[in-house]
Amino acid sequence: MASKRITQETFDAAVRENIEEFEMGPEEAVKEAVEQFESQGVDLSNIIKLAPKVSADGPQEPTHDILQALGDLQESVARSRPQEVSAYLARFFEQCKQDKACRFLAAQKGAYPILLAALKLAATSDQGLLLQTLNALSALTDGQPDLLDTQGLQLLVVTLAQNADAADLTCSGIRCVCHASLKHEQNRQSLVKAGVLPLLTGAIARHGHCADVVREACWALRVMTFDDDIRVPFGHAHDHAKMIVQENGGLKVLIEAAKAFADNPSVLSELCSTLSRLAVRNEFCQEVVDLGGLGVLVALLANCSDHQKQACMLIRNLVARSQAFSQPILELGAEALILQARAAHRDCEDVAKAALRDLGCRVELRELWTGQKGNLAP
Repeated sequence: MASKRITQETFDAAVRENIEEFEMGPEEAVKEAVEQFESQGVDLSNIIKLAPKVSADGPQEPTHDILQALGDLQESVARSRPQEVSAYLARFFEQCKQDKACRFLAAQKGAYPILLAALKLAATSDQGLLLQTLNALSALTDGQPDLLDTQGLQLLVVTLAQNADAADLTCSGIRCVCHASLKHEQNRQSLVKAGVLPLLTGAIARHGHCADVVREACWALRVMTFDDDIRVPFGHAHDHAKMIVQENGGLKVLIEAAKAFADNPSVLSELCSTLSRLAVRNEFCQEVVDLGGLGVLVALLANCSDHQKQACMLIRNLVARSQAFSQPILELGAEALILQARAAHRDCEDVAKAALRDLGCRVELRELWTGQKGNLAP
């Protein structure tokens, strides 16, 4: 049975009653209200569990910090005062990062259109303000992809295109794309139609030296291939993967980036994870091989044994699509390296075992537990 829900105003009223009628302190009043509602089966996950504060500006109704920051931001945007907007954006951003309940309440009170207005103002101001606005929009949409509308989508894509040379702006813009696309198939499809895929692959190619950009862009490319929206019976995950590869040279871009970050395990993990999402057809797997992807994978297993897991996943995907790749991978020494990763990292257990199985290997169970290489049979 679905949990009951209440509004923030209802919760705040209960807290105020505890303070005014029963003379409780703020912390005790909040604790009592939480226990009262939870005993009734109320879901408080989107409720700010703090007592509202009285503003220092005058005798007005107590409010939460996030709403005070939002009100100040709205006023400064309406008056087109960039310096004030910057200060209030910083406050709003910090409040949004604290708790999803803050983001939820801010969205209920109209934060999204206020941030779109701030984004338009920032576009005519300096890049610093634009970065702040994108960061705030990213924080607000985290877990709330339904906020994105057609106007915001177009504005986001245009902003990414116009600021493609700025690494920090690119990172923040891509993060907005990710938050708007997770568990939201319609937003994914709309963003793809608006031209976001070449912006993502282009960001990796343009900022191949910037680890943050590569990580964010890899994440966004993977999200575009997700099928995680339970409201939609059939998504376009496979079609988006094909577009990334065939129309935007995604495999080449990712493998070149992997070569550039040979000594950075965290970036390599993101790249391998993304490659595994794109290896959805035999010809795509062959392209990975032709581009030198096997050498990159084995080098990753050898040089980054402390961090793995995604390389094993990609190897598994490649050989699952075509057994012809098994022998070249084995000849490069992948078998022993996968065993080493499996013995060293419990979280790699299932993926490594699947990779070995798909490669056609068999290992004695007792030897795997001791972390020693066993007698392998094809």
